[in-house]
Amino acid sequence: MLPSHAAVVVAGGGAAGFMAAIAAAEAGVRDIVLLEATGDPLHKLLISGGGRCNVTHACWDPRELVGHYPRGGQALRGPFSRFASGDAVAWFHEHGLELVEEADGRLFPRSNRSESVAATLRRAALQAGVQLFTGASLQGAAVAAGGGFALQVRCSSAGGSGGSERRLMGADRLVLATGSHPSGRQLAAGLGHGLVAPVPSLFTLALANDPLCALAGVVMEPVVLLLELPADPGSGATEGPVQRFRQRGPVLITHWGLSGPATLRLTAFAARALKATGYRGELRIDWSDGQSQPQLEALFAEAKQEQAKRQLANWRPWPALSRRLWLALLQRHGVDPQQRWADLSKRHQQLLVTALRDTRVAVTGRGPFGEEFVTAGGIPLGEVNLATMASRVQPGLYLVGELLDVDGVTGGFNFQHCWSSGWLAGQALAAG
Repeated sequence: MLPSHAAVVVAGGGAAGFMAAIAAAEAGVRDIVLLEATGDPLHKLLISGGGRCNVTHACWDPRELVGHYPRGGQALRGPFSRFASGDAVAWFHEHGLELVEEADGRLFPRSNRSESVAATLRRAALQAGVQLFTGASLQGAAVAAGGGFALQVRCSSAGGSGGSERRLMGADRLVLATGSHPSGRQLAAGLGHGLVAPVPSLFTLALANDPLCALAGVVMEPVVLLLELPADPGSGATEGPVQRFRQRGPVLITHWGLSGPATLRLTAFAARALKATGYRGELRIDWSDGQSQPQLEALFAEAKQEQAKRQLANWRPWPALSRRLWLALLQRHGVDPQQRWADLSKRHQQLLVTALRDTRVAVTGRGPFGEEFVTAGGIPLGEVNLATMASRVQPGLYLVGELLDVDGVTGGFNFQHCWSSGWLAGQALAAG
């Protein structure tokens, strides 16, 4: 049975909510209730990373770590100075979970299964005395006349009948860890907080009807992407100042457009600008990883001399260049792939060098499957004391995780913010 009162109620059984409840309980707070609206706590964690869960990233310096957050940035330097990636690795190790670093810096559980991470958090919560209630959704929160909060909780009926009932309970202090769900924003607004309008982040780009889409499955690494968007999309002008967003890294060509880490980072940093333009703009792709025109011309000259009798189709300017992409660029610019390297004209060489350094495509929208996992927007950081995650608007209220206007790029950074903000809130709750 849900108790009628608790010293601390944490709303949201995700990564940040579990960390806040565990950290507070381990630091000495008793009588903590953790509410999860669904019957499946830590669901997002369980499905993340293809079921592997990228727990954090091997980025140990807080000054460097903040650069991976399009929203949050330098404001997070203080919180990360107290609990960052190394602290998260140590915390999980102390709780029986070993994390393993991959070549790109991502850290996964040694088991390679997200269930190991979830089990660690559930076990830690149980051992610390946290009371977890599933199927319990916080529907309303108001400041109580005598202090603390009066809460309305909708509880699913036992036995799986599908029904529910509303119950009232009191809490001395309240932690909102509701992620990007609108209900959490409504609860925070009801307690006096503002909202930075949410928009999607970390998504793929659609390139409708572009010939590149015929190369689905091709991966190129590294690639430099430069996205150009109108600086004033509302003006309707076709010419004028532009906003530019640049990223470098692996790119995956899909049957609808572009994906891969570089694309996801690009859309994270350009999330609001893309929203303002209706997800339309020009993308310039440098397949050569920033090689200069003279450098590429030297590669072509070398091929013409040393591979003179070979067909263009059978020899690429550099080995890592995808053969399918090379053939597509030949076709796009009217170059016969059966032609010998010795016979490649200066005009065609110039077209190919330009294409390798600056293929231009029209962005026509987001990827079609709503695959974005992160939302940009939430409670403004100026309304939160980032040393404690305590509300500056309402005493006794704490806000953690994705509910805040913080989001990171792919690679474990969003989970890291959950661990950091949850841990800081837990420490603050224990400190009184």
